[in-house]
Amino acid sequence: MAYNQESIRTLKGIGEKTGKLFEKLGVFTIGDLLGYYPRAYHTYEAPVSIKELTIDIAGAVEGILQKTATVRTFQRTQVITASLKDGTGTLQLTWYNMPFLCSILQAGTCHIFYGKVIKKNNRLTMEQPEIFTRESYQAMMMSMQPVYGQTKGLGNKAITRAVAQALDIRKMEREYMPAYIRKKYELAEYNYALEHIHFPKDRQELLFARKRLVFDEFFLFLIAVGRLKEKRQDRHSKYVMKKTPQAEEVIHNLPYELTKAQKKVLAEVENDMTGGLVMNRLVQGDVGSGKTIIAVLALLLAAYNGYQGAIMAPTEVLARQHYEGMAKLFEEQGIHKIPVLITGSMTAKEKRIACEKIENHEADIIIGTHALIQEKVVYDNLALVITDEQHRFGVGQRGMFESKGEAPHVMVMSATPIPRTLAIILYGDLDISIIDELPSNRLPIKNCVVNTGYRKNAYSFIKKQIEEGRQAYVICPMVEESEMIEAENVLDYTKKLRSELPAAAIEYLHGKMKGKEKNRIMERFAAGEIQILVSTTVIEVGVNVPNATVMMIENAERFGLAQLHQLRGRVGRGKHQSYCIMVNCGDQEGTQKRLDILNRSNDGFYIASEDLKLRGPGDIFGIRQSGDMEFKLADIFTDANILKTVSEEVTELLNRDRDLATEEHQELRRRMEEYIEASYDKLNL
Repeated sequence: MAYNQESIRTLKGIGEKTGKLFEKLGVFTIGDLLGYYPRAYHTYEAPVSIKELTIDIAGAVEGILQKTATVRTFQRTQVITASLKDGTGTLQLTWYNMPFLCSILQAGTCHIFYGKVIKKNNRLTMEQPEIFTRESYQAMMMSMQPVYGQTKGLGNKAITRAVAQALDIRKMEREYMPAYIRKKYELAEYNYALEHIHFPKDRQELLFARKRLVFDEFFLFLIAVGRLKEKRQDRHSKYVMKKTPQAEEVIHNLPYELTKAQKKVLAEVENDMTGGLVMNRLVQGDVGSGKTIIAVLALLLAAYNGYQGAIMAPTEVLARQHYEGMAKLFEEQGIHKIPVLITGSMTAKEKRIACEKIENHEADIIIGTHALIQEKVVYDNLALVITDEQHRFGVGQRGMFESKGEAPHVMVMSATPIPRTLAIILYGDLDISIIDELPSNRLPIKNCVVNTGYRKNAYSFIKKQIEEGRQAYVICPMVEESEMIEAENVLDYTKKLRSELPAAAIEYLHGKMKGKEKNRIMERFAAGEIQILVSTTVIEVGVNVPNATVMMIENAERFGLAQLHQLRGRVGRGKHQSYCIMVNCGDQEGTQKRLDILNRSNDGFYIASEDLKLRGPGDIFGIRQSGDMEFKLADIFTDANILKTVSEEVTELLNRDRDLATEEHQELRRRMEEYIEASYDKLNL
C-alpha cells in the first residue's frame, strides 16, 4: 500500500534488534504491520473447578493460595512452585526463572491462573500459567485476543503491542469501495474492518470485519484478472506454429505412453499454438499427473519452429529439477536444442553468460525462477511462456513475464486441485484443461489418520523403511516453538527425532533459511545423503525424490485438505509402495471427518469438492488452505460464496465502466493502480 510506509522502527520500543525480527516476518513498515493479520484468536473461558480442567487443553481456575510460592534452583534454572486447592482437587503451578513471582503469590491471595494443563509425575500441573486478578480476567473474557505468526525472540505480546500502537498512529485509508457496493453487501467501512480484524470484541464483530477484507482481496484480484483478460482476448498471434515430425518423434521415444488425459490436453495446447490466436491456457492436473512432460513438448514445439520458450518455477530447487530433467531427456533422445538455467543465486558471471546465450538465441529453452523477468534478461523471439505452480505467482508477475515477448503464447500449470467452478472464476482470463488421470505405473499411496499415541509405531515404521533404503519426510506446521500456539515445530522435532532414531541421517528445512541453504538441503535429500527430512510446508512445491516413500504429517488438523494433499504428493513418485501418516493432535469435532476424506481418496479434485461441501461460510477458524495465491486472509474454499458473489459484481462493474473512469469509481481506480504496483513490487527486482 502507498500509505503508512514509515519504518516499523518508528514505533516506540522497536529498535534495530526487534526491527530485524519483524523483518523476518516480512514486516518492514507500519502498513505491513497493519496487514499482518492474526492467524487465530484466543478466547478466555470462565474459570472452572480443578476437577473440570481437561488435560492437554488450556483452561482457567480461580483459588486462594494456602502457602506462599517457593523457589528452588535445578541446574541453573530457577523453578517457582505454588499449590492451589479447591473442594475438587489439587493443582501444581510451575514457572521458570521468574523469582519475582514469590512476592505476588503470597499465602491468602486470590488469583485466576490460565494455562495448559498436563499430568506430570502423576500430578495435575499448569506450567507457566498467566496470572490475573478477577477484574483483569473479566476484561479478557470480554474480548478475543489475536494470535500472530511469531519468530524466535518476538512473541505474541510484543507483536500485539506493536499492532495496537500502529492502529493508534496510522494514517486513515480513504474509502475506495463504491458506496452502492458497500450498501448492497452490508460491508464494513475499511478502517473499521482493519482495526477489528486485529482486536474484535466478539465473533460477530470479527466476521463483520473479515467479510469486508476478504471481499476486498477477491475484488481487487478479479479486477486485475479482468484487465488481463481484456488485453488477451482473441488476439491474433505473431507465432503461428506448425506441427513438426521431431516433436512427434519425442513422444514416440518416451519410455512410457502418455495417458488419454495427457494426450487430450497436449492436443488442446498444440491446437492453440498452431491455430492463429494467442494461447492463454491453464493446465490443471493433480500431483504426479504428468503436467511437466506436456510443458516440455510445448517448449520443443516452439523450439522446432525456430522460436524461444521459457518456463518459470516458484523455487530454485524446482527450476533446477526442470533443467536437469530436460537436459537428460534431450541427451537420451539426441535432441539438439539447448536449455539454459537462470536463477537468483547464480553468480554475476554465470548470469551474464546465460543472458548472452538467451539474447543471441543460442538458448532455445530458458528455465528459471523470478530471475527470468529481470530487466537484464532479453529474449530473441520469445513465443511461449509457461508458469509452473501458478498459485505461487501474482497477476503482476504473470503480466510482466508475458511482456518479455510480443504477446507470446501463455501456458499456466497448477497442481492445486481447485473445483472447476472456482477455477473458472480465479483464472477467468484463461482456457482450462484438466489432466484427470494418473499414469498407470503409479502405485496408490496408502493413507492412515492416527492420534499422537501412534508416534512410536510410526518411528519404527520409518526406521524399517530407511533400513530398506528408502527416505521419509516429516512435516511440522511451525518453524520454532510459540508461546501461544500448541503445535509441533521443526527445530525441536528434529532434536527429538535424532534421539529416537540416532542411526538415521536427519536434517531440517524451513522457509526462514537462506535460499542457498534450502537448495543445498534439498539437493542432499534428492541425492540420498539425508534419510529423513523434517520440514515445514516449504517442500509442498519441491524436488522430485522417487526414493521417498513415507510422508508423516504432524498436527494434520492444522492444515487444509488441499495443502495436505499437495504434501502427500511428495511421495508415491517411484516404483516402491508409499505411505502417508497423518497425525491428528486435535480433538475438535469434525476434524476426523475432514481427515477421513483424505484417508479414503488420493484424487485431489474429489478431495477439493468434498472439502468445499464440508466448510460453511462462517467456518473461519480452521487453517487457510488455498495455497498462497494473492490472498492474506481470503480462502477460496471457506469463502467460496463470497468469491462467486464478487465475481458477478466485478463482471457487472467492468461491463459498465471498463476503465473505472466515472466519478464514483475514482477512488477504486486509485486503489487498483496501487494493487497492481504492489504485485510488481513483490518481485523485489
